[in-house]
Amino acid sequence: MNAPLTNVLLKIFAAGFYRVHAGILFFLFLVLFGLVEPAQLIGYHTALMLAFITSPPMMAAVFGIWLLYTFKGWHYVTGQIFAVQQSFLFYSSTSYSKQKQFVSWSMVQAIINLPVLAYAGVSFGVAVKHHYYLSALAILLYLILIISCSSLFYVSTINRLIDGSKQSFLIKLTASWQKPYFSLYVYHVFDKLKLTYLITKVLSYLIITGVFLLFADVSHDLRVAGIAVLAIAMAHAIVIFEERKFEETYLNFSRNLPYSRVNLFLSFAGVYFLLLLPEGIWLFTRFPPLMALGLFAFGLSVTLLYHSFLYLFGLNMDKYMQWVPGMFVLIFWVIMFKLIWFIIPVILVVGFLIFYNNYYQVPMVVKEEEK
Repeated sequence: MNAPLTNVLLKIFAAGFYRVHAGILFFLFLVLFGLVEPAQLIGYHTALMLAFITSPPMMAAVFGIWLLYTFKGWHYVTGQIFAVQQSFLFYSSTSYSKQKQFVSWSMVQAIINLPVLAYAGVSFGVAVKHHYYLSALAILLYLILIISCSSLFYVSTINRLIDGSKQSFLIKLTASWQKPYFSLYVYHVFDKLKLTYLITKVLSYLIITGVFLLFADVSHDLRVAGIAVLAIAMAHAIVIFEERKFEETYLNFSRNLPYSRVNLFLSFAGVYFLLLLPEGIWLFTRFPPLMALGLFAFGLSVTLLYHSFLYLFGLNMDKYMQWVPGMFVLIFWVIMFKLIWFIIPVILVVGFLIFYNNYYQVPMVVKEEEK
């Protein structure tokens, strides 16, 4: 390990992350450990760990929460990377080989994810003790995956050239193409957010594979497919957040254009239709056409709802990361009661009403340390 680079990165990013988020982390600690009698604490958390180790839906929900925490780390680190006072990193850290950078950034993400690693480590031990070896392996591989993907993301970001005058091959290739309003963010994703999008698709694939392996005996149950699609929508949380940031950064002028809010909402639906197309193709290869169409509409409606939340409270990652898992749990139980077809129009209407009533409101100012 390259200790000098690791030490610098830890002081800037890991220590800074805990300074900014100490309050919310302390609150979560109290929720997990302060609401139970000390004498019952070990038994209570052992039961919780066994519940998610032995229940695939619970494991998917817990993995989703860990993923959202990781996304929060991404948001903080990337915001700090592009801060003026950290610009020296683009010239100093990149003098090391990418392998050494990868190791150092892995250490940073591991320290940021320390609460997750601690809980996951104990859960791993509980799983091994009770002979749930497949669950233990799933926990271990998932932790390696999110830390490795995070490190790759940071290495790619820090090695990206600052000079914006250098156009990518995609921009040069499509320079003469007409670009509808809804396609602008899609071009941005394939130009600037390729790694983020790729990691999201890898997570989608793992979610699909994991859910249908764990529910192999009931894989044709609509609820299993609904849970998989819901988890896929949550895996796109960071892509959705980046869309809103792109809109506020580069498309703020669009509020002055003669676009109705209905057309704008449909435009955003077009954006997520294109971004979710790989998952949509998979749905049509696995399920009957009508069922696949309904499931794709369900995933699209959930992403639009998450998108609309960001008009309600602005680009506030803390609130966003509270609402996303909260809605996941709520919609999860609706699916379990076999009401997935009922919830699709409800989600669309709620998302549209939030969007309609808040689109022209002044976005909430985000604190500098959260950018």
